[in-house]
Amino acid sequence: MSLFTRFSSLSPNTKNFVVAGGLTTFVFGVYYYTMRAVGGSDELQIAIDKFEAQKHKNEAESSP
Repeated sequence: MSLFTRFSSLSPNTKNFVVAGGLTTFVFGVYYYTMRAVGGSDELQIAIDKFEAQKHKNEAESSP
């Protein structure tokens, strides 16, 4: 609870700066996490590529 009493004793400009810094940190953290999660290896695309390669291999073997 002492954290809130110290926060309330700050000037309004300092409070705004602290809140803006916290929100900016949160937004960049979510952005970084999302980019890492989306940018990882795509197992589904790897499976599709393997399936397509196997399909082309089977078509090449069956055609004269």
